[in-house]
Amino acid sequence: MKFAMIGAGGIGCYYAAKLVAAGHEVVFVARGEHLTALQQNGLSLEHPYFSFAGSVSATDVEGLCKQYKGSDFDLLFIASKGSTTSAIMEQMKVWLDQCDTPVLSIQNGVMNEGLIANTVGVKRTIGGLAIKIGAHVLEPGVIEATGMAQIDFGAWPSESANPNLKEFLIELSAVFEEAGIPNQLYNDVSYALWRKLIINNAVNPITALTMKDTQTVTRDPILRQTVYQIMQETARAARFANVNMTEDDVEDMFKLICEFDAIKTSMLVDREKGRQMEIQEICGPVIDYCRQSGQPAASTELICHLLQHASGQMLET
Repeated sequence: MKFAMIGAGGIGCYYAAKLVAAGHEVVFVARGEHLTALQQNGLSLEHPYFSFAGSVSATDVEGLCKQYKGSDFDLLFIASKGSTTSAIMEQMKVWLDQCDTPVLSIQNGVMNEGLIANTVGVKRTIGGLAIKIGAHVLEPGVIEATGMAQIDFGAWPSESANPNLKEFLIELSAVFEEAGIPNQLYNDVSYALWRKLIINNAVNPITALTMKDTQTVTRDPILRQTVYQIMQETARAARFANVNMTEDDVEDMFKLICEFDAIKTSMLVDREKGRQMEIQEICGPVIDYCRQSGQPAASTELICHLLQHASGQMLET
């Protein structure tokens, strides 16, 4: 297959490298010094069970739209920060309108698929998430990754609402498997997206606020209790959004993050590097839906507000 990995940062480069190593064609879409390094020096990536060092095909979004047709690709990945989704879709709209290539988001948050569907239509929209992976750009063109690095995905908002993608997604699952990418194909990917948000909303903002890894946070008795409270708030928001998230889901996600190896969340790394954090993309849906339900997400709102003040990245209210 031929893929474009739009947002080839740490996580995007890891999955793209796995696909290249399995014999597939991938165009890495990046920007800035990282793009220059990929073009001039290639990609160097280290994972405990996988390494990659070699030249890659790399360009930016403008170059992708000028040098290729959308129909050249079997699938377009979106792996950029959720805060960039709207701008990328707007920049690529004319190009995307000229093809029927499906688009798969593996971004954080639960709002990206709706933004993608507004541009390409529901029938081309695949919801997805990268789970159990930590991957960071150590320096331009150099990536360090850890974890089993699974992709969960499915027709958005669900297979029953978007059945035309079924055969393609079964084929894609086999491609991932052959490339050494663990994956799970969901009938209801909206459930999977919200289930991941239970973890992201609970630990990403707290780790960025405290500048501590996940293990340090979950071993602190007060912060551990706060993590659980935020998970409950996220599940409540999901139910208001008509996603059946239960107390068992909260318990499962709480156990998972408490037993998982110590990791630096993407939000923590972004704050360390002085980059824009995905505060709105991760906390925003929980805050908004809980307010609409009449039961505000007090813990989420507190941590979110403290993080904004601590980092100077204030959101509009």
